[in-house]
Amino acid sequence: MSILNIKFIKLRTILIGITIFCFLSSCGIYKPVDARKVSPNSKERVKKNLEEGKGFSVKKLAGGSSGTSYQFASSNPMWRATLEILDFLPLANVDYSGGIITTDWYNEGTSSDESIKITVRFLTNEIRSDGIKIIVHKKRCNIQQKCTVKKISSTLEQELQVAILKKAVLFQKSDKKNKKKFKRGELKD
Repeated sequence: MSILNIKFIKLRTILIGITIFCFLSSCGIYKPVDARKVSPNSKERVKKNLEEGKGFSVKKLAGGSSGTSYQFASSNPMWRATLEILDFLPLANVDYSGGIITTDWYNEGTSSDESIKITVRFLTNEIRSDGIKIIVHKKRCNIQQKCTVKKISSTLEQELQVAILKKAVLFQKSDKKNKKKFKRGELKD
């Protein structure tokens, strides 16, 4: 290697270093710190950073806020109650984040040319009568397998809604009771 190449490589390395330093200092990432103001104890530094809201958080990266009220499906009493009430039906679509449960076409065997499909839409996580919407579709097929599908209004919608709400209330009471036991330390492994 010639002397010019070596000088060029050194110059390029220095320029890259200066450029990186300028980017870091202009973005506010690099901030000089007075050693007299920062504790040498790492635990104290972590505690101070947490109090000031500094640090890395997966929740912040995902765009979540600290005051979220999101519930997992297993902790939502309405969701659990609906799944338990509809457990005898084959499920076609279950989407907790979308708030919908759709069954597959179901036939009890009483009439071979008719079957029903039930869709449950969750409008809120709260246990309220207007918190869910139940839709029932009926499919009727003739001998040539030409089928017609219609949305029907039947007592089945109201019966399912009442059953789901009753079961959800029971789940909610049970969950509250278990939380109280857990807080008091009564729950043992």
